[in-house]
Amino acid sequence: MKILLLEDDYILGETLREMISNAGYEVLWVKDGQSAADAAYDERFDLYVFDINVSQINGFDLLESLRNADDMTPTIFISALTDIAAITKGFACGADDYLKKPFYPEELLVRIGAKLAKNFHNISHGKVTYNPKNREVSIDGKVVSLGDVQLPFLELFINNIGRTIDKEYFLEVMESPSDTGLRVAINKLKNTTGWDVQNVRGIGYRLEKS
Repeated sequence: MKILLLEDDYILGETLREMISNAGYEVLWVKDGQSAADAAYDERFDLYVFDINVSQINGFDLLESLRNADDMTPTIFISALTDIAAITKGFACGADDYLKKPFYPEELLVRIGAKLAKNFHNISHGKVTYNPKNREVSIDGKVVSLGDVQLPFLELFINNIGRTIDKEYFLEVMESPSDTGLRVAINKLKNTTGWDVQNVRGIGYRLEKS
């Protein structure tokens, strides 16, 4: 599960990033609202954790713009703004939860777990169904076992349908990374899944939408 963390305090941000990563989540930490907006546009996340008083785009405006773009990713605000007006505005912008600073980092982790537990759902594309909770893959209703390379590749694609993924992400999960080995692995996955995977020359690969 992938989390976008927006926090401009370096000490708190590093603490939260490390804690969330150690809990088994993938986390991208950014320090200003524009970087968060760019990341949300470029990648798919399972949860947003946003501070509010940050530079370039504040958390309120950021979430409101994402909601207006039909991005319904669950969102937790973490903020030193503790008055009822700020909390009300946070939920009015579309937040799912609001955690007032200062807080115990472990409390955020509990809230993250609770939000993500509610949002585990199977993802289907073509004849493939993927269960993110147990990483189970079914093709035409039959559970299949994929290897140490094929499964991470499938997860990258099914969580980023319609987006171009840099080839470096694929090379990172290969035991002996090479361009030739990558092409072979991608072709094998295409044959297994029947997916329309396109090579974006010089950049990476993209799983086309149905």
